Amino acid sequence: MTAQFTRGPADTGTRAVCVFCASGPVPAHYERLAADVGAALAERGWTLVSGGGRVSMMGAVARAARAGGARTVGVIPRALVDMEVMDSDSDELLVTETMRERKTLMDAHADAFLALPGGLGTVEELSEVWTASTLGMHGKPVVVLDPDGHYDGLMAWLRAIAGDGFVRHQALDRLPVATTIDQALDLCAGAARTSGTAVRTAGPAAAAAAGAVPDGGRA
Repeated sequence: MTAQFTRGPADTGTRAVCVFCASGPVPAHYERLAADVGAALAERGWTLVSGGGRVSMMGAVARAARAGGARTVGVIPRALVDMEVMDSDSDELLVTETMRERKTLMDAHADAFLALPGGLGTVEELSEVWTASTLGMHGKPVVVLDPDGHYDGLMAWLRAIAGDGFVRHQALDRLPVATTIDQALDLCAGAARTSGTAVRTAGPAAAAAAGAVPDGGRA
């Protein structure tokens, strides 16, 4: 059973972005990046959906979003309430029994997904919503914000296994990687990609830019 706690007004129907990011100790500049994302969401009048913790990057993005007037929705499993320190200031806080239920509710509350630099949990959450997108199970934008090459190794690995047919190149093209917050949020809004170096993908174009020649994966 999910416990729901509501502090603020009901959702007004504005765009809601689910942000995946670290909830453990990270260098300070990553927390500043998360805070800048939260502030940018607020500037656009959007809602933040997060994992419901109030420490590290997860806490930074939520606090900055609220400080700017954004509505925040946190979803956290009961087992992590103490570990991730529950964000009790969330406008809406959902406490679930399982991690799977948490992800289901985060997905249901979001219009787009944005992954910031993170670790295993962030990559797992990103992989799940990206895979679902490539299978046609939802049409919501899935975007990576990576201003400093945090995910370069992951993207190189994805291009390599695409060359062996384990990932479709079309799937890689559905995972844009932005290097600026504005570009990332434009992609979350479904805006057309612009030319230049601020946005890249893990697909063939990115591989060519990196000097790799993909071998033509599965259609």
